[in-house]
Amino acid sequence: MATIRDWLEGARLRTLPLAVSPVLAGTAAAAPAPLWGRALLAGAVAVGLTVGVNFANDYSDGIRGTDAHRVGPPRLTGAGLARPAAVKRAAFAAFAGAAVCGLVLVAVASQWWLIGLGVVAIVAAWFYTGGTRPYGYAGLGDLAVFVFYGLVATLGTTYTQRGSVPPSAWWLAGAAGAWACAVLMVNNLRDIPTDRQAGKRTLAVRLGPAGARAAFTCEVLAPAPLTWLAGRAVGLAHGPGLALTAATLAAGGALALPVLRGASGRALVGVLKFTGLTALGWAAACAALFLA
Repeated sequence: MATIRDWLEGARLRTLPLAVSPVLAGTAAAAPAPLWGRALLAGAVAVGLTVGVNFANDYSDGIRGTDAHRVGPPRLTGAGLARPAAVKRAAFAAFAGAAVCGLVLVAVASQWWLIGLGVVAIVAAWFYTGGTRPYGYAGLGDLAVFVFYGLVATLGTTYTQRGSVPPSAWWLAGAAGAWACAVLMVNNLRDIPTDRQAGKRTLAVRLGPAGARAAFTCEVLAPAPLTWLAGRAVGLAHGPGLALTAATLAAGGALALPVLRGASGRALVGVLKFTGLTALGWAAACAALFLA
């Protein structure tokens, strides 16, 4: 029987910085008058969807046998720690929590059309690895991550707070999406050998190790110029804005270095963790700068 620690591990709390980062970035773009109550609701939606998709992936990959020889932390279903049905229920419970928070946010913001977007997000979260033809197994996961953890989460957060989407929000959304793609890429780079055996053709598998390393490098370096463009859009292209751009570039370079040097297997687990934390730090810095 799975322990509480096993369930927390199954929720993959290490991925939650990716849920919070676009919300912080979207709130930064809502300057000069952010609505923190709505930001908290958006964050709850993002966290619920992230935990839900983590449990959904655990369930779907587990019943297919994809996780039988994975390098990362053991999964609930794949390792036999919990019954598949229980993991599936946990995924649906997390989705339900996200839906409730989303409905409250939609009601407060009086933007009812966003309900449709929320439904699409939940469906996309399930069919990433679920269903008979999961798009995550066809190399489309990176596109979905960019769309939902970049564009939808960031722009949606901004829109529910100010009722419009300024140019700075688009640049920050692109940067948030790049960070999210980098996390997925380094995760899938680590899993290339086992994913190939399981027939899971992620973008990393399609690109091969060298191509995946190059893609990861581009993804962690891309937020720097996008951050500068966002700052320029609000008159922060110099001074603190330039300093944040330089810091973002330096952080991306530090993350790319071990990957370019050939880190593999468990050595990439640390890169995965610090990429998510770097994305969170970047988003917090953007919020501090734009809202100062």
